[in-house]
Amino acid sequence: MDTEKEVKVARAPSAEDTDDDKLLDTDAMKLAGMGYTQDMQRNFSVWSVLGVGFSLTNSWFGISASLVTGIDSGGPVLIVYGIILVALVSTCVGISLSELASALPNAGGQYFWASELAPKRYANFASYVTGWFAWAGSIFTSASVALAVGSALVGCYQLSHPDLIIERWMVVVAYQLVNVVAYLFNCYGKLLPAIATTTLWCSLLSFLVIIITVPAVAPTHQQARFVFANFVNNTGWRQNGIAFIVGLINTNWAFACLDCATHMAEEVHRPEKMIPIAIMGTVAIGFVTAWFYSVAMFFSMNNLDQLFKTLTGVPILELFFQALGNKAGAIVLESMIICTGFGCQIASHTWQARLCWSFARDRGLPASRYLAKVHPTLDIPLRAHTVSCVIVALLGLLYVGSSTAFNRHVSMITACIVLLYISYAIPVVCLLIKGRDNIAHGPFWMGPVGLFANIVLCIWTLFTLVMYSFPIKQPVTASSMNYVSVIYFIVTAVLLVYWFIAGKRTFRQRDERHVETNVAFAGGGVVR
Repeated sequence: MDTEKEVKVARAPSAEDTDDDKLLDTDAMKLAGMGYTQDMQRNFSVWSVLGVGFSLTNSWFGISASLVTGIDSGGPVLIVYGIILVALVSTCVGISLSELASALPNAGGQYFWASELAPKRYANFASYVTGWFAWAGSIFTSASVALAVGSALVGCYQLSHPDLIIERWMVVVAYQLVNVVAYLFNCYGKLLPAIATTTLWCSLLSFLVIIITVPAVAPTHQQARFVFANFVNNTGWRQNGIAFIVGLINTNWAFACLDCATHMAEEVHRPEKMIPIAIMGTVAIGFVTAWFYSVAMFFSMNNLDQLFKTLTGVPILELFFQALGNKAGAIVLESMIICTGFGCQIASHTWQARLCWSFARDRGLPASRYLAKVHPTLDIPLRAHTVSCVIVALLGLLYVGSSTAFNRHVSMITACIVLLYISYAIPVVCLLIKGRDNIAHGPFWMGPVGLFANIVLCIWTLFTLVMYSFPIKQPVTASSMNYVSVIYFIVTAVLLVYWFIAGKRTFRQRDERHVETNVAFAGGGVVR
């Protein structure tokens, strides 16, 4: 007998059900109006949802982990001012997502919004494409985080064993370890709210310890000119502007995945209010921690050139070593970043599993009936979680064969950023076409400010789609090539092939959901 429950569309409860439930859950009723049953328990509070959102975005960790990307493409100037620029853009992204999450709170997030907002003729395909880009973006996010944390683990070992020459297989082993640990932490739903809250506070505590310790013990400190006016261009690009844009991938990754909280909408009460708080809180905390962290670290640095060529492959670890002057202390501080990274990976798995599960219940993926099930005792979409993690594990194996095809500094991080931006832009464009005042607004609605935010999001998506595809260095070689265009092609090819083979016929349309819900209400019931 199957031990898991399959996600169903809205149904009318029996008389026995009605007798048992005199008082109907308001959140479940709203979900019923969208055509879905309440299959996940609402165990999350606003703090735990914020914990998931911030643990995944975790801007100061993102700066640490991807520092090697930006340090060559602008140095301190890129990081310090890039954080400000991307934080402003991310505020617009956050406002756009928060408005839609408040008006249409659903675990499907952006693919559900596209289905509801797009012109009827194009709604199904727009929703389908959005769902694929969102899920693919989450997979590449998990892969990039696992690679960053795995590299940090190997880097710490190399620092304590200077004769070690890091091989790619070592990083892959660490990568798989990170992936497996995060998978196991996500296998019991009732623990996830506590884990999310714990990782939030652990991240903030680690931030405080590092930002106080490193400047306090550093033997020398840089002048303000070095931190705020020192532009470094080691990319080979003659135009400093292009070098700066390429380096923005670093700071943009630190503010990626802002949609994470939206996919917890069916696991928190009053999601129309709680989700916007979590999204905007993530942006605010992310900016404060990332900017002050970066400034403090650059003031504490004493040899920028050594960061470029550190044998550990982890520039922030080298910076800790320069400041503290001893390997043990540097490894302890890096261990705090690694713990934060594990929290980030756990949150990423939580997010990607919800994306896979919610998309599968609308039959947008192969084997949707298999994936669209929630484990009755673990209270998680275990199958969607497992399949997503297996794909992440397989991506890690590419690093063994070629470090260029799986370039963590460019291809993987860029795929994470841009695929998600595209998935945000599609429903926002649909909203603008439909008319912002032609939908029922939620409690979070910014009026003209929201319109400005929508426009900024669309422009920034086009900008990153083009500019982030540039090679990281000149002249272009196999090792410096940005392979993100290949990723775009593969993802697009897969979704189109499946669309014409099965998706066009099986993907559940907007009208189909609403008809099924109306039938349920006509029978005098609501979704439970």
